[in-house]
Amino acid sequence: MATETRTPARSSQGNRSGGRSGDGRREGPRAPQPAPSVPPDTPKVLELPASISLRELATRMNVSPINVIRELMQNGVMATINQQLDFDTAAIVASAFGWEAKPIPAAIETPAPEPPTPTDSKPAPTAKAVTLKQRLLAEEQAGDKDALKPRPPVVTVMGHVDHGKTSLLDAIRKTDVASTEAGGITQHIGAYMVEHQGRKITFLDTPGHEAFTAMRARGAQVTDIAVLVVAADDGVMPQTREAIAHARAAQVPIIVALNKIDKPNARPEMVKKELSELGLVPDEWGGNTLFIPVSAKQRIGIEDLLEGILLVAESLDTIKANPNRRAVGTIIESQLSKSKGPIATVLVQNGTLHVGDAFVAGSTYGRVRAMFDFRGQSVKKAGPSTPVSITGLSEVPIAGDILEVVEDERVARALAEENQAKAAKESNARRITNLEQYFALAKASKARKMFFIVKADTQGSLQPLVEQLYKLNPPDTAQNSEAVRLEVIHQGTGDVTESDVNLAIASGAVILGYEVSVDTAARRKAESNHVDIRLYDVIYNLLEDVEKAMKGLLAPKIVEKVIGTAEVKQTFKIAKVGIVAGVRVTSGIAARNAKVRVRRGGQLVHTGVVASLKRLTEDVKEVRQGFECGLSIEGFSDFKPGDLLEFFVEEQTS
Repeated sequence: MATETRTPARSSQGNRSGGRSGDGRREGPRAPQPAPSVPPDTPKVLELPASISLRELATRMNVSPINVIRELMQNGVMATINQQLDFDTAAIVASAFGWEAKPIPAAIETPAPEPPTPTDSKPAPTAKAVTLKQRLLAEEQAGDKDALKPRPPVVTVMGHVDHGKTSLLDAIRKTDVASTEAGGITQHIGAYMVEHQGRKITFLDTPGHEAFTAMRARGAQVTDIAVLVVAADDGVMPQTREAIAHARAAQVPIIVALNKIDKPNARPEMVKKELSELGLVPDEWGGNTLFIPVSAKQRIGIEDLLEGILLVAESLDTIKANPNRRAVGTIIESQLSKSKGPIATVLVQNGTLHVGDAFVAGSTYGRVRAMFDFRGQSVKKAGPSTPVSITGLSEVPIAGDILEVVEDERVARALAEENQAKAAKESNARRITNLEQYFALAKASKARKMFFIVKADTQGSLQPLVEQLYKLNPPDTAQNSEAVRLEVIHQGTGDVTESDVNLAIASGAVILGYEVSVDTAARRKAESNHVDIRLYDVIYNLLEDVEKAMKGLLAPKIVEKVIGTAEVKQTFKIAKVGIVAGVRVTSGIAARNAKVRVRRGGQLVHTGVVASLKRLTEDVKEVRQGFECGLSIEGFSDFKPGDLLEFFVEEQTS
């Protein structure tokens, strides 16, 4: 916004004289203001510092802060009443209210401190659209660097399903959470704080890598360090690779916890070799990844692991926050309680959250009625990196939404409504991540890297394919410093899953599949989020498409859009027609002339075109979900009860 210019939508007099009623509607003009010292047609000059709070700007312009918030919203910026605005942004807002902004001379740029008030002693967080790291950087640039204090690191524990993630946290917390989980598997996201040598660490225990990345895809960067748990007797497993890919997509350092070293068949050196091949080279081998042997059951190495986490945290300059400002955090999980109403677990990331604070979180708003720490004890406030459960929400929020403390509930309600409208608008115009977009960005010299997720039917096909992809990169020379390069952020065998799509959403990657298919849940999520999945049965065609995308020569893509599914219930033999399947439409629609895939026991049996479609005795163009119909497929009659039919159409993208 700082580089844009816009014509004021209203006259200076109209903006300064118009007011709003309590419910936000514009009222008639106020009493006349004192006569200006300059001619009425000349904009009044407003001297502004390099950074100014929204409230102070409104005060200097003699307008309501709500009007300034709405002006920013109209320009696509979500702002809170105490948000710091840079000079360019403040100047554009001022021009809309009839003021001409000029910078304060450097010698007198530092403004006098404002007298503290009970509600405004803690500055509000910045807009929801930016990440926490950007917010902290903005504080430093605004002169608040001294206000940033070290905070406890937030650690996410990841790894294969049975390698001991929760058991390790049990050992750290000296509790027995694992025995209370169904089947010993974590069911919900938990957040816990522990203390080691007088310093606190916050742990997030996630039910899976998908939840970790789904929150990040919504803009919630909650983790500072990832602990990768790998069983020393088992080694690298498929979910281990996924965990590494998700941690790298979040751009957080990884610490490897080699668990189960007490077992007789433990092979830690073998595991180190496997992980080093994935880019996690142990520090003792000259790499930069900490490998810490532990045994969750025997409580071996726990102190070393905590020490390693604090050591890595000390090396990161970003693990800081300002505790003396209004709180901003992330919704970790939420639920509806019959006795307490909506409850949310919040990880406070900046500022301090107090009981009684008004807040907005996505389309949810409210006031903190009660607050509990991870032990269930009632607390009055929570500082940076502290997980707490709160009540007093208007509805159940979405995990990953950013919670921000605001002036009062009226402002919170207005912002929640704006967020809801914005979300509805964005759902109709989601970002597109595909090869064509990479081509457009490369042509405009904006994309320097293309990210891919590669899935193949076997490991024997996967490794050569990835090697061939990397060979498409130009030589790393000074002449090619601006060339587009590709990077495979995750590779694996088997069909494309929802986890792959979640990772693509978070990282902006394109999914390439060789001799694999896409499961139903993954296809639905990919379509709703416009993730590009490209399937091939010839490696040459795959490599050719990627190379063309890198050079900006890719032709329009023909994409499949699944429109419905059905299940074969029985078969009929009709004279002059042949075998007809009696089916029930289980989702979407079955359409005449649509293409259809026949799957049996998970295997593809046939792909063809719907030849006829009847509802009762009449020919129809389509049959919707929940209804039964009869159909035939061109060139196919070997229907079996239980066959699954997938109807799709092909569309060309620009």
